[in-house]
Amino acid sequence: MKTRIILLGIGFLTSIAAIAQNDVDAMRSSQLTFGGTARFSSMAGSMGALGGDISTLSFNPAGIAIFRKTELSITPSIFSQTTSSTYNSNNEIDRKLNFNIGNIGLVATIPLNGKNNTTGWESINFGFGYNRTSSFQNRIDIKSYNKTSSLLDTYVASANGHLSDDFDLFSTNLAWQTWLINPIANDTNYYNHVISNYGELQHKSIETKGSMGETVVSFGGNYKNKVFIGTTIGFVHERYVEESVYKEIDEKDTIANFKSFNYTQSLTTKGSGYNLKFGIIVKPVDWLRIGAAIHTPSVINLKDNYSSTMHSELDNGIKYDTVSPKGSFDYSVTTPFRAIGSIGFIISKYGLLNVDYEYIDYTYAQLNSSPNVFGDVNSSIRSNYTSTGNLRIGGEVRLDPISIRAGYALYGSPFNGGENKNANRTSYSGGIGFRENNYFIDFAYVFTKYTEYNYLYDSPDISPVKNDHTSSSFMLTFGLRF
Repeated sequence: MKTRIILLGIGFLTSIAAIAQNDVDAMRSSQLTFGGTARFSSMAGSMGALGGDISTLSFNPAGIAIFRKTELSITPSIFSQTTSSTYNSNNEIDRKLNFNIGNIGLVATIPLNGKNNTTGWESINFGFGYNRTSSFQNRIDIKSYNKTSSLLDTYVASANGHLSDDFDLFSTNLAWQTWLINPIANDTNYYNHVISNYGELQHKSIETKGSMGETVVSFGGNYKNKVFIGTTIGFVHERYVEESVYKEIDEKDTIANFKSFNYTQSLTTKGSGYNLKFGIIVKPVDWLRIGAAIHTPSVINLKDNYSSTMHSELDNGIKYDTVSPKGSFDYSVTTPFRAIGSIGFIISKYGLLNVDYEYIDYTYAQLNSSPNVFGDVNSSIRSNYTSTGNLRIGGEVRLDPISIRAGYALYGSPFNGGENKNANRTSYSGGIGFRENNYFIDFAYVFTKYTEYNYLYDSPDISPVKNDHTSSSFMLTFGLRF
């Protein structure tokens, strides 16, 4: 059987197996994007050596020490996701629109450069706020005829050698209760299914909701306007909701004793966690800044609530419906640590340029529970994932009081093989800002694209689904300085 590697992408499940925690859950919590203020996003999140923006508290906390005034900001955002799915040469497109708050926060500055100050510390700063780090908003539509296999094959494989009392209550048992799988004559431990010859229409629709975000509490200090240090305590919030409906339909009326079945899955994951971040920015000369930051792993405690239903309709006109029990499970995800190196250039009063390189080793992600049941899952993470680098480049041209900004980001694939080895994510961004002494307004647009492959179910006789994802984010930041 071929090895199946499923890419999370920006946060949805497309395997149609029974709901269970697996490596996809670890990746959903580990793969972050840049988000926050419009200025930060218009520069593709590349401000690690520049600072002076509240979003940097989630990336390089030393950026808080760059502030010279107290600043308050809020960033409403509109997010649009489009997914084009190709399965057995048939293409379907679906879209989703979402309104959210990308950032809200306050940074306060306390000057220390009075007459009696001989320590060299110019100021201390503290801040708190919220930055959105990932969006799980999406809709996917997959549809095509399949002449080689059925989802029911996986239920038969799972059932064989077992009594019906042992069937998985969220998948195989539903097919059993709706007469989609049946025992072979004279052998109650082996089974077949009602699709006597393939050619059924397979159709899956998936809608996902939710996001990851981080409430931050940060502290920093400015030493002689040459060295800037900072630390952030991050409180992570995660909410993921998935509703999927899978159908197989004898649309051409070529399969005896079968018309259709629907399999519906519902999953809600909620949780919270924490991390620490440490950063430094050094200004050796006025036109150059060098930054570095370390993010400890996030430990996120999660709870899954899930259920499934099955409906079947056979040629004799009889319909069957069954519902699984409501399941729940508590576990935790530990994400990998991150290391970020940055270099920034200040071009007099006319502009600036920054480059960030972020290193992350996804093999360090893991799931845990009490008792721990994730030994095989964590082994799969170590086998299927790899370390990678993320590159962000951003610049700003200042035409006071107007600033024009642009950025580019390349996020490496976390997979070390399979169809998704080259599933990199690319973002292009731009924006404009207006700044006066006491207030500012910034606008940003971010376009992101990536391609992933996955499978409707585990079978050697099924083709992969190619999903081309594109998203657009529009952000508007309002800020006050005092």
